[in-house]
This record gives sequence, structure tokens and C-alpha cells, in this order.
Amino acid sequence: MKIFLVRHGESEANVAGCINDDPLRLVSITDRGRAQAEAAAEKLRKVRFTHAYASEFPRARQTAAILLRYHALPLRIDHRLNERRSGMDGLPVDSFNDRVLADPLRFKPEHGESFLEQMERLRNFLDEISMRHPDGLVLAVSHENPIVAALALTVDDPMRVIRDSIENCGWLEQDWPPG
Repeated sequence: MKIFLVRHGESEANVAGCINDDPLRLVSITDRGRAQAEAAAEKLRKVRFTHAYASEFPRARQTAAILLRYHALPLRIDHRLNERRSGMDGLPVDSFNDRVLADPLRFKPEHGESFLEQMERLRNFLDEISMRHPDGLVLAVSHENPIVAALALTVDDPMRVIRDSIENCGWLEQDWPPG
């Protein structure tokens, strides 16, 4: 299976610099985020996706709707594509980043998950959909942290990529299983 893991368009939380890890809180993409999604849709227009998934978050579903404009596919929602749980919804992003510095792989907020746990959540998603769609060309709209976690699954040392970033509406294209 080949998967395109696409980050959502710029969101209101991105602009505000605050954490949104609660999929029930309505945080939408901005006008700029819509323009980013439109540009990505044009670039991905000729890719013949066979299946489409998105996280539960409104910003991911809004981005997916734009990306699927040229594809007659149903969108499946999967919580395993959700943003990393930090238990710090609404707080400044820097408050999380400052805490994670000491041990980026294992740091686990009281009501959240570690990067290693997030990697396993993504592995579970990728394994399942690759079994379901072994010859599929899959679109999955998610968030920066889960996409980096998926990338970390393909390298020997996750520390090599843990600080990587994915721009809004940027994507990671990878084969699964790797190798």
C-alpha cells in the first residue's frame, strides 16, 4: 500500500499558537488554510486515490473535503489519525514543547500520550489499512505529530526525525509496510 499522509491546512489554533488536542472543540482552518488545501488538491489532482481517511478533528475533515474535490471517494474518520493527546488543550504550544525537551520520546503528560505511544497508534492504523487495502493508494489527512510518528516508524532511530516538521498541507508519501 502507498499512503499520502497530509497535514491539515492552517488552523485557528496554529495562528493563535495554542494546543488543540480535543476533537470536540471546533477549531477550523483559516482562509489561508483553505487556500493551502486548494493548492494541495491541485497538486494531488491526478493521484488516483482508492481510499480516504481523516482524523476526527474538524480542521482535518475540512481539509480532506477540499482534497477530495477531484476524487469520488467516501471519507472515513479514524481516531488513530488524531493529534497527539497532551491533556493541555487550549494552552500555548510552548508550554508543551518546554516540557517535552528533556525526553521527547518518552515524555507523557498526565492525561496524554508519549511519542512512542503515538508511534504505536500510527503503526496500528497503518498495519490495519494495509491489510484492508494491500494495493491501495490511500489519502490520510492528519496532523504534524502523527505524521512525524509515522515517519519515525520507518527509521532505525526515531530521534533522527522526532523534531521534523510538516508544513500545513504538506505531506509524507510512504509505502507500508516499509521496505
